[in-house]
Amino acid sequence: MINVNTFKEYKGVKKLTQITAYDYSTARLVEEAGIDFILVGDSLGMVMLGYPSTLPVTMEDMIHHGAAVVRGARNTFVVVDMPFMSYQASDEDAVRNAGRLLKETGCQAVKLEGGAKYASRIKAITDAGIPVVGHVGLTPQSVNAFGGYKVQGKSYDAAKALIKDCLAVEEAGAFAVTLECVPADLAAEITKMLHISTIGIGASNVCDAQVLVEQDMLGYTADKTAKFVKKFANAHDMIVEAFKEYKSEVESGAFPAPEHTYKIDPEDLKNALKEIKESK
Repeated sequence: MINVNTFKEYKGVKKLTQITAYDYSTARLVEEAGIDFILVGDSLGMVMLGYPSTLPVTMEDMIHHGAAVVRGARNTFVVVDMPFMSYQASDEDAVRNAGRLLKETGCQAVKLEGGAKYASRIKAITDAGIPVVGHVGLTPQSVNAFGGYKVQGKSYDAAKALIKDCLAVEEAGAFAVTLECVPADLAAEITKMLHISTIGIGASNVCDAQVLVEQDMLGYTADKTAKFVKKFANAHDMIVEAFKEYKSEVESGAFPAPEHTYKIDPEDLKNALKEIKESK
């Protein structure tokens, strides 16, 4: 298993991979594939719970799913997102809730959104001995403030502010920072500038690591995905076809076939039925 020191050792040497997971079974598959670390993202609100955004996700949701993932990936570094309003109000709330995530899930680190504005939260959490991943650029919990899901850092002022956010996150003690929907050239400069690792999602291949949402990269839905998503499989069609085939075989009687059933000694069955009939 990698640890927080691995990120420093691999920066500029080896690219790391991260995938989201939200349940025990998927976590086992991610670990079997050799993915370096897992994110239990608050994106579970949308892909697992059907919410229109990440905002309704609760601490209990994150603990429930995070613990399941840790049970499925005992030998993989797991990061769990801090949900909306679990850290925004105060440093005390941030430390308390980060501690709950670590204690009640067994994860190795937490992730929270925001740059300089939440640097004191990151410092308070790391001072409590809890590793933190920052998250700047497009931060989904601030989607209403952004006016939608948009690329961040495209103008002079926006780029300067984003760089300052990254530097503030690093200074506050985070060991890595996720860059979401950031122009490639800006992501490259930030990656060179920082001593901590950058994790890209929609920030090009210049980052020290990459992360994708499991359902997006496996093609779970036929819906349009973000520009930065590559579908490495077409799980949507494969799963729907499997369900259809199951339905057809049940209706025709082809499933369950003899090889899917169990046997009883005919004589035992005969005697059992005989005894039941005689006892009436």
